[in-house]
Amino acid sequence: MTKTDKLLAKLKSSKTLTWNELAGALKVLGYQQVEGDGSRVKFDNGIPKELINLHKPHPKNELKAYALRQVRDKLTEWGKL
Repeated sequence: MTKTDKLLAKLKSSKTLTWNELAGALKVLGYQQVEGDGSRVKFDNGIPKELINLHKPHPKNELKAYALRQVRDKLTEWGKL
């Protein structure tokens, strides 16, 4: 299993994920990270309806459970996972 495969598997099933792991997995799926004001970040793959908007977690680097669930649900709905 490659590093990319492990990262995508973790995105699909893990209960916890760090910001860097999420950003890496989305990059593999064709998303580009676009920084906004403050902690706002968009992940854009060129398809307007598949834009992912998040806030970077702080002070810890671990995503909140609801944010991870929302990203998974969206990616599953769009056929990316």
